[in-house]
Amino acid sequence: MNKRELLHRAAPHYSENQQLELAHAIDFATSAHEGQKRRSGEPYIIHPLAVADTLVEWGMDIDTVIAGILHDTVEDTDATLETIENLFGRDVAFLVDGVTKVSQARAGMRNLESYLPQTKDNLSKLLIAVGQDVRVIIIKLADRLHNLSTLQHMNREKQLKIARESLEVFAPMADKLGMGRVRMQIEELAFSYIDPTEFKRLENMMKKRLGKSTRKLGAVRQDVERELKKQNIEAEVNGRVKSIYSLYKKLKKVDGNIDDIYDLMALRIIVKDKEECYKVLGILHSMYQPMISRIKDYIGIPKPNGYQSLHTTVITPSKQIVEFQIRTRDMHEYAERGLAAGFHYHEQKDTKNYIRGRSTAASLPTQLQWITQLQEIAARLGSGDDISQDELNIDLFGNRIFVYSPKGDIYNLPEGALPLDFAFMVHSDIGRHAYSFRVNGNIHSFDKPLQNGDVVEVVTRKLSMPKQAWLDLVKTGHAREKLRSQLKKMELIETLTGAANIIRQKTLRRKK
Repeated sequence: MNKRELLHRAAPHYSENQQLELAHAIDFATSAHEGQKRRSGEPYIIHPLAVADTLVEWGMDIDTVIAGILHDTVEDTDATLETIENLFGRDVAFLVDGVTKVSQARAGMRNLESYLPQTKDNLSKLLIAVGQDVRVIIIKLADRLHNLSTLQHMNREKQLKIARESLEVFAPMADKLGMGRVRMQIEELAFSYIDPTEFKRLENMMKKRLGKSTRKLGAVRQDVERELKKQNIEAEVNGRVKSIYSLYKKLKKVDGNIDDIYDLMALRIIVKDKEECYKVLGILHSMYQPMISRIKDYIGIPKPNGYQSLHTTVITPSKQIVEFQIRTRDMHEYAERGLAAGFHYHEQKDTKNYIRGRSTAASLPTQLQWITQLQEIAARLGSGDDISQDELNIDLFGNRIFVYSPKGDIYNLPEGALPLDFAFMVHSDIGRHAYSFRVNGNIHSFDKPLQNGDVVEVVTRKLSMPKQAWLDLVKTGHAREKLRSQLKKMELIETLTGAANIIRQKTLRRKK
């Protein structure tokens, strides 16, 4: 990748002025990194050019691409943030600063087993960078992908360190952002270095197995395409092969028996809208015998990272077991690229709400609401609040669930969240006056965790007030902060009321 190739790739996606800005950034970075080499012996500029190229491929806005070009300049050269801001604007400088802070925070992590930096200062940098603008992490993911693809030039110790961190930190982060293809690429590359022998064994096993079933699957595909055409449904039907790392994880669950894995290859059907997804599901079940326990509706109840699709596994007349995934084009784009698909900044650029550091909060889809909560935690850390390791794990790095209000509004909470966490997420006053809870129509206790897909109703009473004991009945930092604030106000009111009563009694005694 060189300057000319990158500009050629970028040309269809950006205006002439934006392309000139990009060319200027490439020249600036080339000059700043002059004389620096990669471990491969290539000029260092190869790396930022590759990162920017990936960001172009993901459809990112021009500020993000330029920040990708400049992302190592402040950390590795004499360039300053002030210079970058003067030359390329505030947003680009902000993004470069964010990537630098994330790099420093990651360097401060001594214990990879725990995802968490060991100092509040490092964690605070990480949270502020991510919380203010999620594009920072997207740049970091592009950076990590290229570093993994050139890992052969590192010594074995360094390979293992980078691969393990990629598998344990960056792949889950890509998954949280719904970036399925990126997660898979990171996992495949990292796993190939962590356990090259097992990777090769599974790769060979997969090739043998796929060789036997590809022709049979081709016949099923033709039958399905013919039937969909007969039903006047325009659809794109293609195959999907399971990744090596996904196979590795699945085999551990089935005692290593590959015969128990039905989705080594799956057929993916892409249609125009949600209604057609369900029509296609019905057609497949009329053609083949469905395995009832393996029908999954991720359209009605999406996965916590926003993934939507219908999954079904069927048995054909020849006794072949085939998995199908059915989704719309938009669902497919999101499944592949997550937040980078139809990136929300494109829609906001011309709106009054596009304010650096606030744009994410206003417009992120429900499944990514957790990102907006990072700012609150960062603010609490900055003000010296004591935040436990458990709370950080729950809020930031735990799995997520979706729960619904009775009106059908979707709320994204960490796994293990309790009813009061939901109440305070809906509104502080709802939490304040919570009296009882109904989940899926049944009375639900305050201390019983919510589950993915629950419909939660908060029963409120005006006279119901928060209690000190509630602090043991919330898990999220958001709910804990709101509850503590309300309890402090109540203590202040009680103190003032008590003082007023004393003064009133003294006044009455004097009058007597």
